Amino acid sequence: MNELQLKQCDVQGRLFELSAESQLNSAAFVKAFMSSHVAKGLDSKFNHMQWAGEEYLLDELTDSVGIENLTKNAEILSKDVLYWMGYIYRFWHFYTGEDSAKIYKQAPFATMKRNYMMFHTMAPELAVDDLKEIYNQS
Repeated sequence: MNELQLKQCDVQGRLFELSAESQLNSAAFVKAFMSSHVAKGLDSKFNHMQWAGEEYLLDELTDSVGIENLTKNAEILSKDVLYWMGYIYRFWHFYTGEDSAKIYKQAPFATMKRNYMMFHTMAPELAVDDLKEIYNQS
């Protein structure tokens, strides 16, 4: 993984943290993001979104989804959990080449939340491999 890809993992992790600071429902935010045009742009070979910061990405998402859809029944996870989720999802894309929507089908919010305590200290490659194994066993 090159330096630019690792930077994109970090930006996506910070975007997920920013969702907590913005009081967005964590489950709704993660699901909306992973299936959004914003994530799709980050998945492409080249897209201007890849150079954007987390604030711009959040604005793009809330403009398209509607902020009211992300604030209902707001269960908000800790910033640590959310950062890890965002980082791992982007890392997963670079590690396997899979797009965000496919990744989310394999490891939805509930799976990531449930496995955080076990996987957050692992190397990202191992976490992705284990999350894929959990999906393949189901």
